[in-house]
Amino acid sequence: MKNVVLIGATGFVGSAILNELIARGHKVTAIVRNPEKLSQNENLTIVKEDVANVDAIARLATGKDAIISAYNPGWTNPDIKKLIESNYPKILEAAKKSGVGRLLIVGGAGTLFVKPGLRVVDSGAIPAEIMDGVRPLGDFYLNTLANEQDIDWVFFSPAGAFDEKGERTGQFRLGKDDLIIDAKTGTSHISVQDYAVAMVDELEKSEHHKERFTIGY
Repeated sequence: MKNVVLIGATGFVGSAILNELIARGHKVTAIVRNPEKLSQNENLTIVKEDVANVDAIARLATGKDAIISAYNPGWTNPDIKKLIESNYPKILEAAKKSGVGRLLIVGGAGTLFVKPGLRVVDSGAIPAEIMDGVRPLGDFYLNTLANEQDIDWVFFSPAGAFDEKGERTGQFRLGKDDLIIDAKTGTSHISVQDYAVAMVDELEKSEHHKERFTIGY
């Protein structure tokens, strides 16, 4: 059993990760903006806190096995770009300050390669209306996290799209830097439930260290 801090536990991805963690018997301290969205559980501690508060996040993570960050300011938030640029470095700072063993980040697919030398973010495939959420997270990975040596981190990129009506199958492929394409459909996709399975697998097995990896069918 692991004892973890989960940032963004009420979001689309974060809630799936929370459900998977609880189902497997892990202890979770959920850091959220809206505690009323979560149900009580004996293995769940719910804390309302701002991820920008480095000292508070560091205190909450002290003595824990890992921080899992599913932080997203919200795709419709007009300040999404600014908040990602300012808060992801603070999450990293808090993790290092806490002395926690690992930092697992819900990444984006934008920096994956669709072919040699061409990343998804530069391929024209991403709608302009979500680019303010895609590019800054990718820049954080490329410019900051990829150079980080003082904590054991992973940046877990999903497939190109989440299946809105997908299921938890436990059957998927993992990769590193290239977008995984489904040979049957020609698309890159994963259910949020299977993404959560793979994230908690990584928490339990620690197979990736100071690197990015990805998932797809």
